[in-house]
Amino acid sequence: MIQMFEKYMIVEKDVENIVENGKITGFKFGARLPYYRGIALSLLEDIGVNIDGAEVPKEDIKFNVHGNTYTLEQMESAVDDRWNMGEVAYIIIDKEGGLLKGDHQVRLMLNMRIAYLPFPSIRNSEKTISIA
Repeated sequence: MIQMFEKYMIVEKDVENIVENGKITGFKFGARLPYYRGIALSLLEDIGVNIDGAEVPKEDIKFNVHGNTYTLEQMESAVDDRWNMGEVAYIIIDKEGGLLKGDHQVRLMLNMRIAYLPFPSIRNSEKTISIA
């Protein structure tokens, strides 16, 4: 299968640590849908993130689009919210202390359920992101 949109999945210039009550509780990075149509969030079967060679536990991953934040479990029933092509959403990682300043390797895997495809649509991208 030809992979066309994977190079746009990770928005490497849209990365920041999350500060809550003066404490860094995690980080987020921008992501784009690697599919030519928008999809309901419930059609995202799985999101996987690997930072600097370490797999991020599923319970530490959240997804934010249009100002709405979901856990992966909540996305399973999010039929009324969509992620549209070209739209930047945010992958939020709960990680005390966030990311240290400098460069980090991030891998993102999205498993989408596409009705007319008789096989899983699993897309992967890897890029270097930087925290200033």
